[in-house]
Amino acid sequence: MSDEPLMETEQEAQQSGYPAEASREMMDAGVFYGRKKSKTNPKMKQFVIANRGGIEIINLQKTEEAMEAASAFVKEKVRNNGMVLLVGTIPAAEATIMAMAEKFGLPYVTGRWVGGSVTNFRNISKRVEYMKKLRIDFAAHALDKYTKKERLEMEREMNRLKELVGGLEAMTREPDVMVVIDPVMHDTAVREAIVKKIPVVALANVDANPDAIDYLVPGNDKAKLSIEWFLGKIATAVEEGMKARAAVAAAAKQASEEAAAKMAAVAGELKPQK
Repeated sequence: MSDEPLMETEQEAQQSGYPAEASREMMDAGVFYGRKKSKTNPKMKQFVIANRGGIEIINLQKTEEAMEAASAFVKEKVRNNGMVLLVGTIPAAEATIMAMAEKFGLPYVTGRWVGGSVTNFRNISKRVEYMKKLRIDFAAHALDKYTKKERLEMEREMNRLKELVGGLEAMTREPDVMVVIDPVMHDTAVREAIVKKIPVVALANVDANPDAIDYLVPGNDKAKLSIEWFLGKIATAVEEGMKARAAVAAAAKQASEEAAAKMAAVAGELKPQK
């Protein structure tokens, strides 16, 4: 896209009346790039502000508003001990998702989505547990009693399971929120979430079906910088939710200790004097 259409988009953004710093951050990340008009879902027209060179331009004011709503929702879910599942199998999302998952201890999918990952959670959990058992047994040399061929087959199975469900090791129960990069690509994951009534938060371009997403953030869901911008906002929401949860737990613990201390003091006062 040429500099001229980009400049026009910046001017349109400023005329929309939302903060210049917000628009600059999203523009630098290329969040506003949509798809060709022929690929645009008619229901997503509400998020399009213009068309430049045959490419739909996303209204960043609506993106900002949607991002704020999505972040607030994720923060509240995490504050209430909700589990967040990250889904993004395109190479542009992999590194950021894995770093975020490691930092906060979240389950994730960056490889192929395995059918039934949430709709058949019990079976998936068994496969994850078997993978963990094989890993522990290999580390403890508990499999040395088997032949070299048998150990090789078990090692291959362990590596296969790691590739398929390794990212779900932290998913000890059904997730409370599914965060998705490109819901069109991850249609199966979204449909499973709908079946299990798991709210979906997604970075979605104009080819998506907004009816399938609970918290849709319109934006470029293919570019690395755009994905990093979105996941950065989600990461902040997760972190703030965890801090709020910890604060509530600390306050409850303090209140409990103070109540126990008061009861002990009262009991001491009522104790008969010898």
